[in-house]
Amino acid sequence: MCLIALAWRVHPRFPLALIANRDEAHARPTAAAGFDPDAPAVYGGRDLVQGGGWLQVSTRGRLAAVTNVRAGIAREDSPRSRGALVRDFVRGEGAARTSLRALAPAAAGFGRFNLLAWDGDELIFASNHPGFASFAVEPGLHAMSNGAFDAPWPKSAHATRALEAWLQSPAASTDLVHDTTALAPLLDALADVHVAPDECLPDTGVGLELERMLSPAFVRDARYGTRCSSVVLVGEEGIVFAERRFGPDAVPLGESVVSLPLDRARQT
Repeated sequence: MCLIALAWRVHPRFPLALIANRDEAHARPTAAAGFDPDAPAVYGGRDLVQGGGWLQVSTRGRLAAVTNVRAGIAREDSPRSRGALVRDFVRGEGAARTSLRALAPAAAGFGRFNLLAWDGDELIFASNHPGFASFAVEPGLHAMSNGAFDAPWPKSAHATRALEAWLQSPAASTDLVHDTTALAPLLDALADVHVAPDECLPDTGVGLELERMLSPAFVRDARYGTRCSSVVLVGEEGIVFAERRFGPDAVPLGESVVSLPLDRARQT
């Protein structure tokens, strides 16, 4: 994932609401959102190269999402895939706070990451760049992209505004199982391709031309770009998980919307 906007304990129906875009090389083999054949309670997309994920949930009341951290154009040489952090947490049993703090000794062995983990109670953030840090996310609207948590990047501000507006709209009260069109404003916001003005761009060491290319919420390119847009809404009724998938140059490849029941007995 390269852009995540989230609302934590803001809305009465959806204590955790999240919208996200995953940017990746189009040639990298990927499985569309679905149940993990090796972990039937886990749902989300899967990386078929390293076996991890970027955004996954579990019907046992768990969620994890990861982004990389941009720091120059040098190739990362890390023995462990950050996607494993998502996979291992949603399959696990431990509390988010304990699980993420336990990463500290091994964190440097992963590619640069920003990580979110929800265990049905707490939402915890962790990162290994520039050094390891972990903390509980405070209630409110937040964004996580390829820099510091809540860094005021243009696409992050765009996504959080869109999420806030949707949660305040009548669409957030609709029956999303039978009227999935209510999710369209969120997915449309994730499709924004406006390039930010140069004076608003971050400096992540990749040069102005690449900063411009990566500044929209949706990155459109033949080789590297937005592979999928996701909406995840967690409430008492269960988890709504929507995904739109794209190929090179933003060619649509399909979409899915599911409603996953939560196994409350497994959460206690």
